[in-house]
Amino acid sequence: MVEKVITLDNVSLVDFLGVENQNIEEIANAFPKSKIISRGNEIRIKGNTNELIKINDILRSLLDHYHKYGKITQDNVRTYIADETESTLPEDSKHVLLYGTKGSSIRPRTLNQQKLVYSLQENDLVFAIGPAGTGKTYVSVALAVQALKNKEVKKIIITRPAVEAGENLGYLPGDLKEKLDPYLRPIYDALREMIPVEKLRYYMESGVVEIAPLAYMRGRTLNNAFILLDEAQNTTAMQIKMFLTRMGPDSKMIVTGDTSQIDLPGHQASGLVEALKILSEVKGVGFVNLTEKDVIRHRIVKSIIDAYSKYKGKKG
Repeated sequence: MVEKVITLDNVSLVDFLGVENQNIEEIANAFPKSKIISRGNEIRIKGNTNELIKINDILRSLLDHYHKYGKITQDNVRTYIADETESTLPEDSKHVLLYGTKGSSIRPRTLNQQKLVYSLQENDLVFAIGPAGTGKTYVSVALAVQALKNKEVKKIIITRPAVEAGENLGYLPGDLKEKLDPYLRPIYDALREMIPVEKLRYYMESGVVEIAPLAYMRGRTLNNAFILLDEAQNTTAMQIKMFLTRMGPDSKMIVTGDTSQIDLPGHQASGLVEALKILSEVKGVGFVNLTEKDVIRHRIVKSIIDAYSKYKGKKG
């Protein structure tokens, strides 16, 4: 068992802990496998690492709430417990999308990631919006590979705008593919976890899996394909309209993006932001929003995203 101690500084213990520690008891009841002891201004937690992290996050959120509002109610405690516990899916086989090259199961790990899966079942076009690390690209690639394996589509097409390259693209060594590969590296990494290397090479050489810059989509009609546009916040209005209208019969399309990370030059408007407004009422189009609670990278990434959100809120 792991142990952690949280010290309550500049806190009214009655207002934070509740009468007869009822707020702490509420948390203890939600995590029966862990031990939570309150003595004086210290809270001592003992349990497995996963539960301890969740309890710590709940208590930190409650401390932020207390310093903002001056008191904690049992309803506040229940809300933060629900936010922390209900965002994670149980590890069972019914959620598995496919098994990776090393035999590990690849599946949605949070409720919002599961919503992405369900939304694609109900719609032919889905927008998945959220910050870095929320798994929107990874789950989308897994859905594409699953559809190919199940023979629901004949090919996978994955594209990203090469905005980061800008005018410096010409100074990079190699041909166009070699210049653009660094910007598509996250896609290659995900695919290699899901498709054996030799099979992936064959798929790419035969055109079954195509990874290309967004400009290569112009003038095409993409039939019987699973199409993924990643980093869509860096498209212009004309680019995203061009991309969305490439969709042909028997195809599925996912558009992912992070509207807080727009890298377009000269304060150019994001086509993704405009598309979300224009298509909000169109039948057959789904929208899934992921948040910092869906972050599945190092746990500090969640805290970093939350800190930036708070800073942006203070700036108005």
